[in-house]
Amino acid sequence: MSRNKKIVLVSLIAVLLLSIGPLFLLKGAEFGGSDDAGSVKVEEITGEAYEPWFTPVLEQMIGGELPGEVESLFFCLQTALGVGVLAFGFGYLVARKKYGGMREDPPHEEDTP
Repeated sequence: MSRNKKIVLVSLIAVLLLSIGPLFLLKGAEFGGSDDAGSVKVEEITGEAYEPWFTPVLEQMIGGELPGEVESLFFCLQTALGVGVLAFGFGYLVARKKYGGMREDPPHEEDTP
């Protein structure tokens, strides 16, 4: 077995362990968001219940809380938009570097005989 195949095999095993391992090791664990942890910490420090400054616009429009699926959808759309902007920016920079030296200015009227 070649060295590259060993590296690939060990990397795949490591990725599988890191992605599947927590599912079995943390059975029954509660996964909360940073908003929940932050509000709990504020309550511990101040001794008062945390009151949010504002409510999301869509929750005000529909008069209630958004379902979890809709929140996940908005989060995925936000992520996709951010990745699209980054990919476009990196692609633009790579293309500018690749094709920037090949560009020639058109000849001026004074330069032609």
